[in-house]
Amino acid sequence: MSTRLLEKLVADKKNLEHILDHLKEGVIGHDRTRKILYFNRVAEEITGYSKEEVIGQDCHEAFGGAFCGKQCSFFKGVPDSLTSACYPLNIVSKQGEPKQVEISVVGIRDDKERLIRILATVRDITSLSGLKLWPGELTGFAGLVGRDPQMVQIFRQIQQAAGNHYPVLITGETGTGKELVAAAIHNLSRRSDSPFVPVNCGALPEGVVESELFGHVKGAFSGAIRNKKGRFELAQEGTIFLDEVAELSKNVQVKLLRVLEHPGIISF
Repeated sequence: MSTRLLEKLVADKKNLEHILDHLKEGVIGHDRTRKILYFNRVAEEITGYSKEEVIGQDCHEAFGGAFCGKQCSFFKGVPDSLTSACYPLNIVSKQGEPKQVEISVVGIRDDKERLIRILATVRDITSLSGLKLWPGELTGFAGLVGRDPQMVQIFRQIQQAAGNHYPVLITGETGTGKELVAAAIHNLSRRSDSPFVPVNCGALPEGVVESELFGHVKGAFSGAIRNKKGRFELAQEGTIFLDEVAELSKNVQVKLLRVLEHPGIISF
């Protein structure tokens, strides 16, 4: 096919949409204002959103937030320049299914070298990364090693928990890898680009437990010479892992329970 004929085919909107719909990767295109212009059939399959739902919408609003999270080149406004970028991303489909995808982004410029379009291809690598689990074929998952059926069941539970925004209770004896499981849940969730803050509650000195967890302001007590962020604030938009909670005093456990039940009572 000649270059001229190819250019003519692509220039026609219907032909372009036909070509995009027959690609094996999802294609999402938007302009400088983040208005979605292209959304092909595979993008619909991966995200669970229909073309009619997103075309013409702001990319940061159509999916309930920035599709690429903080890795988005437009997260803080229109970038001065953008050539290309490629990175893995954890997403949750409209139906609540956690998926791992690979994003390739390229900037399109006009004849005056001005950035006018963004074209992103989305490849579903969920099965390649081990999120679809088949006993007998698996040697590890999300940094954890094992292929025993009981381990595979744990891997499935990690996958399910990662797709939700609810507190997760992880039980097990000391040394069984509870922190590794918590880190795996965090890394597979949409919070993966925010902090993971592990806290060994049993190692916190009795007199500073509340200050360490919740922080304090300057002058709150003797020795508070400056403001201090607590572990909860440090984990904002990310994940806080509380280990050995039973080692805390009953009084602190009551306060901690209230925070976990009503996270909105803490304001950062």
